[in-house]
Amino acid sequence: MGTTTPPRTLAEALRARDDESLAGLLRARPDLLSPVPGDITQLATRAGTRASVVRALEHLDRFALQTAEALAVAPDPAPYGTLLGLLTGDGQDDGEQRDDAGAAITEALPGALGTLREQALVWGDDDRLRLVRTARELLSPSPQHPSPTGLGPTVAEATAGMSPGRLQEILAAAGLPATHDPVSAVTALTALFTDRARMGELLDTAPMEALAVLDRLVWGPPYGEVTPNPAPPVKWLRDRGLLLPVSTRTVVLPREAALHLRAGRAHRVPEPRPPVVAAVAERDPQAVDSAAAGQAFLAVSTVEELLKLWNGGGPVVLRAGGLSVRELRKTATALDVQEPVAAFWVELAYAAGLLASDGEADERYAPTPAYDEWLERSAQERWVALATAWLTATRTSGLVGGQDAKGRALSALGPDLDRSTAPEVRHRVLALLDSLPPGTAPDPETVLARLRWERPLRGAAAGDGTDLRSRIALWTLNESELLGITGRGALASQTRALLTGGPAEAAGLLAPLLPEPLDHVLLQADLTAVAPGPLERPLAEMLGALADIESKGGATVYRFTPGSVRRALDAGQTAADLHAFLATHSRTPVPQPLSYLIDDVARRHGHLRIGAASSYVRCDDEAVLGEILADKRSAALRLRRIAPTVLAALADPASLLDGLREMGYAPAAESADGDVLITRAGAHRTPPRSAPAPVPEGPPVPDTTLLGAAVRAIRAGDNAATVVKAQPDAGPAAPPGTLPRTTPAETLVTVQAAAMTGSTVWIGYVNAEGAASQRVIAPVRVEGGFVTAYDHTADEVRTYPLHRITGVAELAE
Repeated sequence: MGTTTPPRTLAEALRARDDESLAGLLRARPDLLSPVPGDITQLATRAGTRASVVRALEHLDRFALQTAEALAVAPDPAPYGTLLGLLTGDGQDDGEQRDDAGAAITEALPGALGTLREQALVWGDDDRLRLVRTARELLSPSPQHPSPTGLGPTVAEATAGMSPGRLQEILAAAGLPATHDPVSAVTALTALFTDRARMGELLDTAPMEALAVLDRLVWGPPYGEVTPNPAPPVKWLRDRGLLLPVSTRTVVLPREAALHLRAGRAHRVPEPRPPVVAAVAERDPQAVDSAAAGQAFLAVSTVEELLKLWNGGGPVVLRAGGLSVRELRKTATALDVQEPVAAFWVELAYAAGLLASDGEADERYAPTPAYDEWLERSAQERWVALATAWLTATRTSGLVGGQDAKGRALSALGPDLDRSTAPEVRHRVLALLDSLPPGTAPDPETVLARLRWERPLRGAAAGDGTDLRSRIALWTLNESELLGITGRGALASQTRALLTGGPAEAAGLLAPLLPEPLDHVLLQADLTAVAPGPLERPLAEMLGALADIESKGGATVYRFTPGSVRRALDAGQTAADLHAFLATHSRTPVPQPLSYLIDDVARRHGHLRIGAASSYVRCDDEAVLGEILADKRSAALRLRRIAPTVLAALADPASLLDGLREMGYAPAAESADGDVLITRAGAHRTPPRSAPAPVPEGPPVPDTTLLGAAVRAIRAGDNAATVVKAQPDAGPAAPPGTLPRTTPAETLVTVQAAAMTGSTVWIGYVNAEGAASQRVIAPVRVEGGFVTAYDHTADEVRTYPLHRITGVAELAE
């Protein structure tokens, strides 16, 4: 510990640490830094608060937690040998514990104890180990909160308040000499239960039914209910103190008796070693990388297809936020995936900042300007952007379709989907996969077992009693396969590069594995076009406007229809443009039916003109307008002729356009000046929006610079609080923690002298809020009622008003 005398408090133990050790504590428990403690005493006090101790316990692995649990039921303080005995047992358990288990525990215990010491949960030398009081209270047994070890209270705790007469009856039944001192009686009974030979003799006389009762209680919970007239086996145990009363109907197996029955072990199965992640398959690493690259390309294409689907303005935002079940179902159908998978792609696009709500009065989801920038990148760079966003996102799409703590449904893109533990679990799962040889697919159950060992107390953080970490881990394995993080269950080389080398290295490894974009299609006589691979972006965009996708896969099939050709004409293309485009990009001759289709739709396109009257239809052919008026399907449009070549309608122009197109016409919209309006796809964008920030899990881990500054500030504050100060009148030294008191004149003279000599003084200071503190300063300049000095406590130069200084004293030699 670095001192000749053992520390008496946690503060003394922390004070004896070096700076590196203090920095390690603050790194492991960053909540202790908010705000920076004024001195070591404040640090120790904060480290012992319930919230901070609970957070520290939640970050312990299973064996470190088992070590803390053993200390909670051990004497306080406990020697190292006693702690080791509680974990290994006394070796007289009839072979229930394997021979190598004790060796593994002996080997792992120093490391677990070192972790507890580093996090200030345990302090003291090996011969006097102390668990901090709050942790002992959290891990100690009680009827309301049974101990994790399954042990009950000690004999002394269970017999507190018991009448001396009842104690004499127990001693007599157990064959112990009578004593009128209750303390001696408790000591005698405790000595009996901790003596293996005498305890064995006592249990040899017990009925078999009584031993069966002990077997049910020995590993916990140690409490049981009894009737006013218990059965003979229970009465036999109660008479001899093996069951002690807690209330009129409850008895408990005392800790000393339970430890005898357990052969001295605090835990049934100590777990000093983490479970090994087992492999289920060994695959060719190149095949893994190729499979992952194919899935990565599909992931990029799916996100692009989703955002094209919402290009002109997507689904309406629910009043409570998020996407409705109906819209999610429509999106899943359009993407040809299941609804949970569709929710994953939607959430991924949102996490990457490619999708957001537009903020209008009729709020809808739409792509963001960042989507256009994303489209300009190469396929490998787009995948890296998606994978990076997924790794750091706290939004958890696996929760979609479930319910929150209040029973409300959780919707995609809605609130309450953030789980701060998600990024840590994802990184940990991928780290476990990275630890396996290339091409190795892990057994998911062993991955979950490893995660439960590493954070045994963090399983029920979902709020619904389920193991949230395990659920996120399973979702991680599934989402990794969807996103191309893994291929055939094994981690891909490009993902290993992303985790260790960075985005540029990952993109470089992925690029050769992706297919090269094509600049041609194959036109067929049945009004379809086949793209035998991914297309170059201009070709894909133009073909997407001219034809509808009929099927996807290794090759994409497009179908030309009158509606799709009209869509291209609405976007400003002419029939000649379409003929030239197809002739340029087709490796096969343009089929005659396709040429006829384009010419036929183009001939009728724009023959009718739609404007705003509310709206109107004008056409040079009066017969066509007469045909429209005579058609019963136009009744809903409420048309009337206002001129030989003009019809007026009460419907708005957009509804009039859709209505006439449904009747088989090909009208075109026009402006107030009579010019044809050209509609272009993908015009709707949200204002510039940043990607949603991940919800942090507690305070962030401080960097090295911040840790160093915090340690220096704590040391300086501790020096100011604990060093012996000399009063200016040469009187007795001021006790630690008291503020100096001097007159204003004495204060001014002392700080002026310190500024002239460059010495360091101790001051008491009251800030504008009335908070008093003590500081160690080196005055530099005194003028205008202010003293400018280097503050050792804050490790910076500060200026203090002299009227707020309560007093000043020189530091004792």
